[in-house]
Amino acid sequence: MAAGLRAAQEPRRYSEESLRALAKRYGINQKTVAKWKKRTAVKDLPTGPKAPHSTVLSIEEEAVTVKRYHYDSHDQLRQHLGDFVTAYNFARRLKTLKGLTPYEAICKAWQNDPNRFTSNPHHQMPGPNT
Repeated sequence: MAAGLRAAQEPRRYSEESLRALAKRYGINQKTVAKWKKRTAVKDLPTGPKAPHSTVLSIEEEAVTVKRYHYDSHDQLRQHLGDFVTAYNFARRLKTLKGLTPYEAICKAWQNDPNRFTSNPHHQMPGPNT
């Protein structure tokens, strides 16, 4: 919080003036004056949830989803990172393809004109066994 704001807050906390008068004098909302008068300290309060948690996953599922990897060599790290980036890019929806992933765009083109292709693109999709 800026020093000027902190200095402006301090007199408001102890003032006997009405909320309306203080709000008008400082050009702020009456609710803001009321909140500041209730505070015991002038410093900013933390925002956000006190204990962040997932609204979708249970605590056990949340603990499992955060996985740490150990790599014996840089080559293993490079391989895993390469696989991750490839999977991410392969599944990414692109504006130039009208919201389709590259794979979906290829499959759609194959359905419209299979003569343009030498093989079925459905058989070319990388998966867990490739």
